[in-house]
Amino acid sequence: MPESLKSTTELNNGVMMPRLGLGVWKTDNSTAKNSVKNAIEHGYHLIDTAKQYGNEYGVGQGIKEAIAETGINRKDLFITSKLYNGDQGYATTLHAIKGTLKRLGLSYLDLYIMHWPVDGKYIDTWRAMEKLYHEGLVRAIGISNFDVPRMKNLLAHSTVTPAVNQMEFNPINQEKKVIAFDNWKGIQTEAWSPLGGGEALGNKAINKIAKKHGKSAAQVILRWDWDRGIVTIPKSAHEKRIVQNSQIFDFQLTDDEINAINNVDQEKRALWYDNFKWHSVNAPYTDEVDHWDDSPKDWKE
Repeated sequence: MPESLKSTTELNNGVMMPRLGLGVWKTDNSTAKNSVKNAIEHGYHLIDTAKQYGNEYGVGQGIKEAIAETGINRKDLFITSKLYNGDQGYATTLHAIKGTLKRLGLSYLDLYIMHWPVDGKYIDTWRAMEKLYHEGLVRAIGISNFDVPRMKNLLAHSTVTPAVNQMEFNPINQEKKVIAFDNWKGIQTEAWSPLGGGEALGNKAINKIAKKHGKSAAQVILRWDWDRGIVTIPKSAHEKRIVQNSQIFDFQLTDDEINAINNVDQEKRALWYDNFKWHSVNAPYTDEVDHWDDSPKDWKE
């Protein structure tokens, strides 16, 4: 089958996941609704959100409107959300999924991800996510922002291996150790912040490759992700950019070009444990949900 937005990868539980999708971090409900609707209308099937983003309601409205206008079936979409850090723990995780499904207007998720490993809680949290998986409320469960030691600890106390590990991954932060571990354990790596912001997009080596192919730096990076087998969810609030991000199937990178981008790596993370205090259960700080003026009053329920 030709490469396209319909192309999928098989997760370790047999579920098929689209390889390129839309992310909606730092997007209010109204913008998220329009972005999701535009993305689905232009052929995207993978949509990624999170309770922490504060826009599950808008994402749900975008899905609803896109289904009504395009006639696409819900089962053909792949919807991901993430467990909020403040909801971690066994009982609270089982309760939190209800709010996420209500805000999205869905009866199940295709992928439910633990947003960060909250130390002292993530083992009990995972037990609850396994229960949700076995009950069929989620088709697959995954993790995000886990380093290798925490992944090893999770696997030592789990009965279900995570299907996906969503990491900050881009040309300047390639997380070689994490990806090697994911590959060893059959866990699909998924990239958040795949374009690496201005630093990666402005890289001379990447722009040289882009000029050669008549493509943007973003399109070259997304093609590089594709060739490396990384599931990718670039964010955009603009319909034109959403379309452009999907136009990566009409050119090929050479091995030398792929290696040139591989060599851009600086192991430079934008976010990691040292940036936060809440990853320790005993810390005096907590993570917060993004609040938007267009959030419904009962968004937490």
